[in-house]
Parts: sequence; C-alpha cells; structure tokens
Amino acid sequence: MALGGIRLDAPFTRVARACYTTLEQMTNIRVKSIALAVVLATVAACSRKPDHDADHHAAAATTPPGATAAAAVRVSTTPAPGPAPNGMIWIPGGTFWMGCENCGMPDALPAHLVAVSGFWMDRAPVTNTEFAQFVNATGYVTVAERPLNPRDFPGVPKDKLVPGSAVFAPTGTPVALDNPLQWWRYTPGANWKHPEGPGSNVSSRADHPVVHIAYEDVLAYAKWIDKRLPTEAEFEFAARGGLDRHKYPWGNDLNPGGKAAANIWQGRFPARDRGEDGYLGTSPVTAFPVNGFGLYDMGGNVWQWCSDWYRPDTYAPRAQAGTVTPDPQGPSDSFDPAEPGAAKRVLRGGSYLCTDQYCARYLVGSRGKSEVTSGTSNLGFRLVRSAPR
Repeated sequence: MALGGIRLDAPFTRVARACYTTLEQMTNIRVKSIALAVVLATVAACSRKPDHDADHHAAAATTPPGATAAAAVRVSTTPAPGPAPNGMIWIPGGTFWMGCENCGMPDALPAHLVAVSGFWMDRAPVTNTEFAQFVNATGYVTVAERPLNPRDFPGVPKDKLVPGSAVFAPTGTPVALDNPLQWWRYTPGANWKHPEGPGSNVSSRADHPVVHIAYEDVLAYAKWIDKRLPTEAEFEFAARGGLDRHKYPWGNDLNPGGKAAANIWQGRFPARDRGEDGYLGTSPVTAFPVNGFGLYDMGGNVWQWCSDWYRPDTYAPRAQAGTVTPDPQGPSDSFDPAEPGAAKRVLRGGSYLCTDQYCARYLVGSRGKSEVTSGTSNLGFRLVRSAPR
C-alpha cells in the first residue's frame, strides 16, 4: 500500500528519537524516559480537572488596569490581498479578548486585548497524505525515526535505544487520574507512518491529521511549503471565528443541537471512549463543521503546534499594561515550573483525548505545551502564511 508515493507497509530503519531524561541508571531507560518526557512535556498540556479556585485568584490578582471593553473587539473588514493559496482561508485580523476566563486554567489568564494582522491559514490540520508528499519529495526523516547517539545515554544497552513514540492506550477500567503512565505507552516503532506502532499504518487514514510530529518536523515541512507556524494569538483569533469570548470555536454549547461539534472524548476517561461523536482516535480533518472563518478542527481531534515559547506567566505583563497588544510573538524563552530545564512550545486546540474530567483544552482560550522533541499519537499541526506587506 502506498500513500503519496511512499510504501507504508515497508519495514523502516531502526531509529530512535532524541529526548532528555534523568533515569540514566535504569536498564529500561529508553522506554521510561520517553514515557516520562511525554507525560511531563506533552501530556502535561492536559491537566487534571480545571482548578476554578486557582483561576479566580489568578484573574483577581492581575485585573488589567484600564482595559475597556467590548467596544475594542472587532473583526477587520479588510479584504483578502489576493486569491487564496490552495487549501487556505483568509483570516482578516482584528482585536479580541485573548485568554480563558472561568476555565480553571491560570496559565490562560488574565484575559487581555490583542490585535492581530490578517493572514492566510490552512483550512485544516496537515493530513497524512500531505505529509507523505513532503517526505516523498525530500526524503525527510522525522525526529521519531532518528537514531539516538549512545554517547548521550551512557550505560544504556544498545537494544534499548530503539525507535518509537508515545501512544495512548485506554485502561479499560477506571483509574485514578494522578499517573498518566497508566494510559500512555512508549511504543517501539510508532511514528507518523505507524501511529500505533508496527502492524498499524495510515492507508485508511489518508485524510486524518498526521501525528507523532515534533517541532523540528513542523519547521522542515513549513520551509518546504513556504509557510510558517501560527503564533498562539493568531491561532486563538482564528479559532474564535469572530465570536467574542465564547467557550468553544463554534459557540457556547458543547453539542449544539444535540450533535457533536468536534472529536473529543465521551465516557469515563481514560477507561473507554464511547465514540458518540463517531470516532475513536483521530478523525478526518473535515469530519466536523467549520467555525465562523471556515476553519476545520480548531478544537479537538489533535493538538496543534504554535510558534510561541511556553511560559505560564506570558499574559500577565500584557494585561498589566492595560493596552491592546499588537501581533504578540510570545516570550523570548521557555519556562515551565513543572520542568524548569525543558524547552517547550505552546500547543493549541486540544485533542480527541480531551474531556472535562481531565483536560477540556478544546476550550478556545485554553493553552497546552510540549517539549520540542516530543511527538505523540494526538499531536499534529497546521500552518499559516503572512499577507504581503
């Protein structure tokens, strides 16, 4: 079977992706270090049930002085600067309230006014077909497929330095939500072509979002196709689709008209997804309705990379300034108190694993984070292109 000119059933080279770890003395270091890196870096994007007390205190402590109102919120009427690039939608820019009030997520507070300029955005996340075309044209090897240098892991048996990535595995029975290692597995051989590991492929998922994609992989694809990653401000403005401070990209009702609006988790997490939205795992990128700007999958299905470094205090200085922040590019460095040494970028949109029991990052103003070398079975991306100036 082939997709985009690549044989997806062919064996792939024994490679391994880079990661940091503090477990060098353990003979099974490869599996455990990758799993922990994913849990602390990527899975940490989905916290436990939102902490509304923390949300209240964070908002109350940093109410933006002088921030006025809804009068400042607008969507620009500037027309598109030309014909739409293939598969892209014109996002006209404007001013909006950025952040997630009453979500129980302190790193998405305080809400503050941001203005973004117009830009083109992919109408949907990059699919397996599209990524296969890139790999076929360039011979690119993803981070998840590359060999580790044994010198970086002294004392680790070579047979433990195997390729793979983190794959979600439902527990089957209810478990406490304090240890994500119960539902995440480092799976040798898992990568974008084999999302669940050896024996799996994407031949029937050509129009599903590509997954197991690290930040470096996104940059390589973006350079090839002459696009870039969105900032998180651009992503949130686009995700809101012209709606002012609504909960979701499609409005305030999680299931409008009793119908699923996104691919998220139904049922007891992480035991069993009932699949009431029609899908277990990823779904085709056009399976659910578009938002007000004509964009698919701005909430749910897969997490999506943004260009900004992650810090939990990113919003505070903007809010304290009490003015509209124009086209913010994010902080100059990364810092996560949970992992001070890890370089992390912002994720947006949530995924098919999000639920109000554990994650809820399909809330349009919420934020995620991932260590830059991490890729998982629920992490993909989409790109943008700046308007000519």
